[in-house]
Amino acid sequence: MTMPEPLEKPHDRAMAGSRCMVVIPCLNEVDHIGDLLDQLLDPAERLDMRIVVADGGSTDGTRATVREIAAATSRVILLDNPRRLQSAALNLAVAEFGHQVEYLIRIDAHGGYPDDYCERLLQEARETGADSVVVSMETVGFRPFQKAAAAAQNSRLGNGGSPHREGIPGHWTDHGHHALMRVSAFRAVGGYDESFSHNEDAELDHRLAAAGYRIWMTDKTFMTYYPRTTPAALFRQYLGYGRGRARNAMKHGTPLKPRQALPLLVAPAVAGAVLAVVSATALLPVSLWAGACLGYGAWMAVRERNPHGPLAGISAMIMHLAWSTGFWLEYLRAWRQQRLKQRGVPAS
Repeated sequence: MTMPEPLEKPHDRAMAGSRCMVVIPCLNEVDHIGDLLDQLLDPAERLDMRIVVADGGSTDGTRATVREIAAATSRVILLDNPRRLQSAALNLAVAEFGHQVEYLIRIDAHGGYPDDYCERLLQEARETGADSVVVSMETVGFRPFQKAAAAAQNSRLGNGGSPHREGIPGHWTDHGHHALMRVSAFRAVGGYDESFSHNEDAELDHRLAAAGYRIWMTDKTFMTYYPRTTPAALFRQYLGYGRGRARNAMKHGTPLKPRQALPLLVAPAVAGAVLAVVSATALLPVSLWAGACLGYGAWMAVRERNPHGPLAGISAMIMHLAWSTGFWLEYLRAWRQQRLKQRGVPAS
């Protein structure tokens, strides 16, 4: 006797052939991980997805939260990430489970997502045939400094008009905030470069494009990012971004875009201000930069009626200085190593 075919549900038809897993790189995110997993469980059931939390050794209770949820559902898996880096987390998850799925969706623990985020990404991948679907990013803060940092990062002062910050209509692009990727494309180019602690997404996008894979910036969904809550934390973050961009430029020989090149002048301008003891004109470059940032913040306060506008100008100054400093430090480190290599001296 032939058994009847099981009835097919609408979402099964919609997602046929699109087996997928969610990967969450994570480190000390106890304030976010529980709510994030609770939100993802429903789409995981609808889309038959596994959720892999690749944790880099959290010590704040994150692992206990994930274990508790994983004990209640087989959808969630806690994966140890000894290298701690986000790039290593994604590579490890693909190595362990990538053979079982067609797509991976990268979810950052320090962010918020619409309830239909995964469905939208899969739909865009199917309709466009893209090998990678990237999203725009809106930054939202809750505490005073965090709100100011968010205002700066959402403005041209902070992002320089970066497409994945602007939310413009869907289009083919060379880079964006990573969301969905075809596992076969990810593997074909070797995954993330684990020597990158920052800017690993742009580095991978360069190799994807060079290999002929296509990246689609969707306007059907987006992510919300929660910025750092203190000036020191924001500085450290952008210092890493600057280092990562420098390594990317040196590895692939890619020129900087104008919005990336302009902030490079900030660190030299600040350093040059010490020459004011010789000539007051040394203060001119740093004064122009500070005035522009603070003036833009004041304009935001008036034009957008944003009470955090003035502090946003200061946040932008922190971001510019940290990014520029990180870039030059990495560039000088690489230059020093190259000189030592030429002289036959082992690099320390």
